[in-house]
Amino acid sequence: MSSYPQFPVPPAGAPHPGNMPPVYTPAERPPAEPLPYHRLARTYPVYRWWKPIVVGLIALGLYIGMIFLATIAFLIATLANPSLESSMEESLETFESVDIDMSDPTTFAFTMLSLILMIPALFWATRIMNFQKVGMLTSVRGTMRWGWLGTCMAVAFGVLLLSVGIATVLDLSQGIPFEPDFSAPDMWTLLLLTILLVPFQAAAEEYVFRGYFMQLIGGWLRHPAFAILLPIPFFVFGHMYDIYGQLDVALFALVAGWLAWRTGGLEAAIALHVINNSVIFSLGAIGLADVNATEGSLGGLLISAATTAIFVLVVVKLAEKRKIERLSFSPAAPPAASIGSPKQEGPTNPS
Repeated sequence: MSSYPQFPVPPAGAPHPGNMPPVYTPAERPPAEPLPYHRLARTYPVYRWWKPIVVGLIALGLYIGMIFLATIAFLIATLANPSLESSMEESLETFESVDIDMSDPTTFAFTMLSLILMIPALFWATRIMNFQKVGMLTSVRGTMRWGWLGTCMAVAFGVLLLSVGIATVLDLSQGIPFEPDFSAPDMWTLLLLTILLVPFQAAAEEYVFRGYFMQLIGGWLRHPAFAILLPIPFFVFGHMYDIYGQLDVALFALVAGWLAWRTGGLEAAIALHVINNSVIFSLGAIGLADVNATEGSLGGLLISAATTAIFVLVVVKLAEKRKIERLSFSPAAPPAASIGSPKQEGPTNPS
């Protein structure tokens, strides 16, 4: 329920009376109350419990349509370029056999682009329903906090380097040589595709599983545990790994959801996801990792858990130091100048 008084709206073309408040479109009305990230679907008074469901259905329809168009575009491109035709045929064969070869540039590009398309599908569907601003999927600020994202990326990069270093030392101790291959025929192509596509692929998954799903559930259930935990199975089932790999994915989903709630936005989760995937695919491009592997190990799971815990501790400490907002702003408390600034003021504790 909105706490704002209802005023008559003047007819089109009529002068706006000086004693009336501004007339807002549904998604531009001032927020009714400060809310934590998982409750942001309820930021505006026009929220109804069924509207996020309709957003998901619209997004699914848009996504299927865009996948169809992208597939047609890929086929046309291969017909115009004979050198791509054989590569496309091989890629289609891998899709049909379910064993997708992510070391093949064409397969890699098509897979990444098919995931990236989730972003425009979700954004357009949210805009069509118009019960909240699209930016509320990103953070309580209603936009990407770029300074904070950069900080989280730097922390994630340092932590992943530590993880790779520990894993390399363990491999060497077991007699596994460190032999990068800088002469692989597709190395530069895969590295370029990793730089260009992986950040958007990782962000797309975060917007869907930590953005849309968290706020869908958070609109119905107040406690953040429901919004953090319930999307995890959907994220895990999208990754075809063994038990150790699935546990690693579930741990990541748990941490990403908790960080989204704790820091009031997707920046930390996106940073960890982007750096993690970029490092893995970059190592794969130089022959130091098998990007098609589906089997994990207890040792790998423990290393991943330890380095992820370090990332969480550092990020939370920095968030407290920089007073990163955890609540949306009420009408009486407009946002401060810049995100990530040590001088920034803002609510820091969710109710």
